[in-house]
Amino acid sequence: MRMLSRAITGSIAAAVFAVATPASADVITDWNQTAIAAMKVANVAGNPWTRNMAIVHVAMSDAVNSVQNKYAIHVPGGAPAPGASPEAAAAAAARAVLLKQLPGQKALIEQAYEASTKDIPDGAAKKDGIAIGEKCAAAIIADRASDGTSVPDTYRPVTTPGTWIPTTSPIFAEYARAAPWVMKSADQMRPPPPPDLKSDLYARDYNETKEMGGAKSTKRTAEQTAAVKFWSQLNFGPAWQEAARQLSAARNLSLADNARLFALLNMGTANTFIIDWDAKFTYNFWRPITAIRNGDQDGNDATERDAGWTPLNATPMHPEYPSQAAIVAGVSMGIFEGLLGPGLSMPVVASDLMDPKMQRQFANVQAMSDETRDVRIWGGIHFRNSLDVGYQMGRKIAVFLIENSLKPTG
Repeated sequence: MRMLSRAITGSIAAAVFAVATPASADVITDWNQTAIAAMKVANVAGNPWTRNMAIVHVAMSDAVNSVQNKYAIHVPGGAPAPGASPEAAAAAAARAVLLKQLPGQKALIEQAYEASTKDIPDGAAKKDGIAIGEKCAAAIIADRASDGTSVPDTYRPVTTPGTWIPTTSPIFAEYARAAPWVMKSADQMRPPPPPDLKSDLYARDYNETKEMGGAKSTKRTAEQTAAVKFWSQLNFGPAWQEAARQLSAARNLSLADNARLFALLNMGTANTFIIDWDAKFTYNFWRPITAIRNGDQDGNDATERDAGWTPLNATPMHPEYPSQAAIVAGVSMGIFEGLLGPGLSMPVVASDLMDPKMQRQFANVQAMSDETRDVRIWGGIHFRNSLDVGYQMGRKIAVFLIENSLKPTG
């Protein structure tokens, strides 16, 4: 499949290629980049970003397998179409989903669709592929319409009458009650509570973050500070998609295998923003800035208060435990290793979403995973145990998805 960049020009091309492009691509990776670009322009991020990516990629996987029947269909979208063009089916599915999700980005989406289908010969195969792709998109959109992600935010702050609390609402608290992909409920993999404040484990984590994550830390290296600044909230999701594209290109995956890889990766990522939000808003564990400024009130003699401590990173508006960055790393590594095997030794590059010339290079994807977790301590917004627990949660989600969805038909 020719690269999408050959058919898209001007400002739309700049938007689409705000992420690094692997040496080879197919319709799946082309639309992966188009979806990211469209949401960048539309300022969609965080929880809704992951939901949109999952719907796009599951629709494409169902469309491809309605033609090739290599992996199970997630939501039946019509009669199988074995004689249809799988490329046309995938492109039509992605286009239909994105037009529904992001109607304001119609020009970008239509140019990407023209590029995807231009070289597919006209005829019954193309026509049938487009038809099945649109049906699969409609089926997935209908299936997720009542997933609970658009219910009103009714989060109730925990406080006592008359006591001041921050008046900025937490981010997407409604996702704590949303329906995950494939899994039965948001609390299916809820972890045990965070460490007791009087425990040695808590004191260990408290002092590590206090020492390494403060805005004025003298222990954090210049390289660690640079890593913190690179791994902003905007870069976490797109960087894992970029790594997937690089791994896919290196393995020269077939169309159906690629569709499955990205569908599972994005269902898993979307699940992390549901499973993790359930845990976060169940335990409501305090962030380091609150903990360290109140170190004299936790009942632990090993946690010395620092009244003026501030983190290097801005603290996200949701509870600390478990870490979202860690659970995304865990689910991504679990999907990669589950589908491609362990020991993924090839180098990978992560690019800044806003400035693709800014990159971080890693010896392998595990090294990238390690850094995306460590920066949450170096940035002063998480504790080590939250990272460890979150990472293992992500691995469990990956195993569950692989064992219970999009399985080989043979």
